[in-house]
Amino acid sequence: MNFPEHLQYTAEHEWVRMDGDTATMGITDYAQDALGDVVFVGLPELGRVVAAGDSIAEVESTKSVSDIFAPVAGVIVEVNEELNTTPELLNTDPYGEGWICRITASGDNAGQLLNIEAYRKLLHSE
Repeated sequence: MNFPEHLQYTAEHEWVRMDGDTATMGITDYAQDALGDVVFVGLPELGRVVAAGDSIAEVESTKSVSDIFAPVAGVIVEVNEELNTTPELLNTDPYGEGWICRITASGDNAGQLLNIEAYRKLLHSE
C-alpha cells in the first residue's frame, strides 16, 4: 500500500496535506482498498464550519457506505466536483485527483494528526 511520507493522517484513514492554513484531504490507500469499488461520493457542503472529527461526506462503494470525517477544524472552502461524475478517482488516485475537499483550518489541529510512522503503527494494530 502507498502512504506518502509528506502527508499527515487520521485514525479514521483520511490523509491531510497542509499548505499554510489550507488542508487538502481525502481517504488513504488503505481506506479505498477496504471500501472496494467506489460508486458515489456525497461531497461536503461549501462554507460549512466543521470541528475535527465531524462527519462531512459519505462514500458509497460496492461493499458499504462510509462516513468521511473532517481531519481538522475550520471551514470547507472547496470540494472536488470531479468526484460527482468520476467517484472511482478515490480508488485510482486517492492522493492526487481523488482529493475530497479543502478546509481553511482554524486553531491548532496538529495534535489530532498522525505522521507516517504513527499511521503505520495504527495499521499494524488493526
